[in-house]
Amino acid sequence: MLQNYFNIAIRSLLKNKLFSFINIFGLALGIACSLLIWLWVKDELSFNRFYPGISNIYYVRSAYSERGQTGVSDVTPGPWQETLEKNVTDVRAITKITFGRELLVQAGEKSTKETGIYATSSFFKVFQTPFIEGSAGKAIEQPTSIAISRKMAEKYFGKSSAVGKTLKLDNTSNMIVSAVFEDIPENSSVRFNWIVNFKAQEADWMKWWGNSSFKTYALLAPGADPVKVEKIMRQVIKKAAPPQLTSFPLLQKMADSYLYTEYANLKPSGGRIEYVRIFSVVAVFILLIACVNFMNLATARSLKRAREVGVRKVVGAEKKFLVMQFLGESLIVSTLASILATLLVLIVLPAFNKIVLKNIGLHWNDPFLWGSIVGLTVITGIVAGSYPALYLSAMQPVRILKGKMTFSNSSLHLRKGLVVFQFGLSIFLIVGTLVIGNQMDYIQNKRLGLDQENVVYIPLEGELSNRLEPFRQEILASQTVSAATTVGEIPTNIYGNSGDLDWTGRDPNIDNTVYATFVGYDFTKTMNIGMAAGRDFSKEFAADTTNYIINEAAARLMKMQDPVGKQVKFWMGKGTIVGVMKDFHITSFHTAIKPLILVHYKGLNTEHMMIRIKAGETSRALAHIEKVTHAFNPNYPFTYHFLDESFEKMYRSELIVGVLIRYFGIMAIVISCLGLLGLAAFTAEQRTKEIGIRKVLGANVASVVTLLSKEFIKLVLIAIVLATPPAWYVMDRWLNDFAYHTELSWQIFLLAGLIATSIALLTVSFQSVKAALTDPVQSLKTE
Repeated sequence: MLQNYFNIAIRSLLKNKLFSFINIFGLALGIACSLLIWLWVKDELSFNRFYPGISNIYYVRSAYSERGQTGVSDVTPGPWQETLEKNVTDVRAITKITFGRELLVQAGEKSTKETGIYATSSFFKVFQTPFIEGSAGKAIEQPTSIAISRKMAEKYFGKSSAVGKTLKLDNTSNMIVSAVFEDIPENSSVRFNWIVNFKAQEADWMKWWGNSSFKTYALLAPGADPVKVEKIMRQVIKKAAPPQLTSFPLLQKMADSYLYTEYANLKPSGGRIEYVRIFSVVAVFILLIACVNFMNLATARSLKRAREVGVRKVVGAEKKFLVMQFLGESLIVSTLASILATLLVLIVLPAFNKIVLKNIGLHWNDPFLWGSIVGLTVITGIVAGSYPALYLSAMQPVRILKGKMTFSNSSLHLRKGLVVFQFGLSIFLIVGTLVIGNQMDYIQNKRLGLDQENVVYIPLEGELSNRLEPFRQEILASQTVSAATTVGEIPTNIYGNSGDLDWTGRDPNIDNTVYATFVGYDFTKTMNIGMAAGRDFSKEFAADTTNYIINEAAARLMKMQDPVGKQVKFWMGKGTIVGVMKDFHITSFHTAIKPLILVHYKGLNTEHMMIRIKAGETSRALAHIEKVTHAFNPNYPFTYHFLDESFEKMYRSELIVGVLIRYFGIMAIVISCLGLLGLAAFTAEQRTKEIGIRKVLGANVASVVTLLSKEFIKLVLIAIVLATPPAWYVMDRWLNDFAYHTELSWQIFLLAGLIATSIALLTVSFQSVKAALTDPVQSLKTE
């Protein structure tokens, strides 16, 4: 019986090649898109989950709550780690780390830049990383030790043992390799090729309670209640910290730290998890659109198989066996579609990886992959084939064999409803594509408050740190350079903050957290930041080493109408505000502009030199900068970055989402149009005689095309009306995640509707024109 069902299914597919192609190819596109999204979602959900004991590892964030205002930061003050380690018994281990630093590493004649971190000695107690050589307990026990990855060990020492060998770090420190750990997977929030004891670079400012510049992670005891531990942590910090500092610890599961980065009312509210949800819904949408095609075409062509059903029922076939037969045919189609979909995924996966900046692969020994393929095949087959199977098996044999079979109103309404449904989903995706594209254009073109064009930055390493001003003056000697300054952090991504700011008349109950960074002379000139009042730091004023510059947000925080000349107390002690900058974006558009204070310091804490190049002089300027850099710092390779590239990295997630939504939106429209093409072809086939008679009676091509097209276009217009409200609601919520965003406008929805209508009209017209141009003599012969 099964063999018979299989033969009938194959015979039916071969007999109706156009509709078989539309069904299989449409389903294949839907399954391929869904499979790509599932692979991406799986990779996103896997972040950080490979660590042993991950359920007990927590990311310690810094939070504040004052007068109804709350905030959560990624970084914590330096003393928190030691204080919590000593006073919270349920903390088995706690570590603080620096942000990743790219430093020169040398071993003999080999030298390259490698990214690594400085961490306290308990790091490998928190993150239990597999070791190839050495042990976790002694890996970074000493400030002169360095633990390196397998990849780095093989690069510098080949197949021989790396432990005990010497590596020169940053051209200044000879470090002894104490251990080799397994390469950190790409799906880790904490990635590094080398790690050194925190004390090897610890400075006095790193011990200040008011300076938040480090990430902190804690391993809790098995069975410990994180809510109780967090409460104890807050009590400990409140008791140990200076009274003016009001921030407190907030624990977040390490497994969630990658996906949940946005907070509202001290609760995780969003982040990359939003994109995981969005694309999961998109995958379901696309798969549903593909299934709708199958259902529509199968029910539309049901009259073609009515006689077969009638004969089977007359000879005794039961309804359940007919349902099994048609579901089996549907599963055969979905199986063929899945095979084609897998081939399509193999073809497009390299390009997909370039877009999402991942290294996703089809690993044939991965149960998830096989489960996804089999699951998609079965689900698609059952969903797509369920209604046609029930519809066909319910046909009455007496009416069938008498030749009185016609479509019932319910089946016609259902088919129309399915067309509306699939185009509604497609319009939803088109709206999403347009809105996300608009927001990305808004971000890239909005005035930031500083000018990021024609600005490059280079790392201040080696000898450059000791000769900052002579180096800067030599850079400025070229006519191709208009300004240069030193900075502690990239101006468009300042993460360091402090609660040390104090001023006369400060309300002790308000949160005084400000973002802060060290800068050199001509900072505002180099970054083209407008001054609301006062001046920039200048060589002409020796006292600027204890003076400060603030932004307008900081002036509002301190409620100062005329801040210039007023005294404040901060990192360099009591000093004078010499300038007020106009507000500029120091973090992403997801957050409002924060209070900022600039500190002038010639020595440490300056990481980069920002250089403004004159327009049209990029090549000459870079050649000059490289020459000067080599002269001052001959032992380091010359590296540079453009500031606008750094800015784009902040919005990499949004840019990727925009590209993916665009492509998947196109796929949704293509799949929808395949179904529409099949229905139009079937409708034209059903009305062949009618078309012939109309043409004999004088109807022209345009009237025939209008006749065949208007019903479908009406359905698309209904889809536009129904899809607009939910699309408006969802996209409005997405935009509200940005503190600064473009506005939703009716033009976007009008454009989405015009795109959908135009594509649908083009698709239907293809078949309509073909039918209208057919010789009426041939049409009438079909009877």
